[in-house]
Amino acid sequence: MGFSCLGIVGLVLVFAIGSAALLGGDEDPTPRGAEPAATGSAATPSAATVDTGGDAETGGDAETGGQETRKPADEPVEIAATRTDFQGSALADGTDYTSVRVTVTNNGRTDVGVNPLYFSVTGTDGSKHPAELAVDENQIATVDLAPGENVTGTVTGKGTFTPAYVTFVDGITGGSVRGEVG
Repeated sequence: MGFSCLGIVGLVLVFAIGSAALLGGDEDPTPRGAEPAATGSAATPSAATVDTGGDAETGGDAETGGQETRKPADEPVEIAATRTDFQGSALADGTDYTSVRVTVTNNGRTDVGVNPLYFSVTGTDGSKHPAELAVDENQIATVDLAPGENVTGTVTGKGTFTPAYVTFVDGITGGSVRGEVG
């Protein structure tokens, strides 16, 4: 009650400086909760890999000297993908499309939201194709997967191309998981 305008400004400055001291100065580039990069021999490939945003030419992270960084298949989200025939819905406009049959499995301890908007398909030529909504009759559903559950459906990209992998971006955390098209 006895705060003046100057007292309030001073209090705000103290909180701002304290917050900057607590939050600033963390020079470790590794995100909190992230595992260290793989060392020694290359990790064993799995059905799902985590996109670390590394060097596309070497398949690894530029900071780890080009070593491939893969997480094991027991990640919270696992992606399995195979090429399938496009089954046009009433909303398909006659354009060429390429479909991939995708199974998303929740191996984690919390629910995982799945939505067709969270997917893209990358071709063998490196072209990225965002999911085209409602053009394939078997489109993957929008669901929340409880731990242990899975869902299967198609992810469809515009054009004719050979799919190499499907990328799923978690709508909450923003982390991405890749599943190579087999």
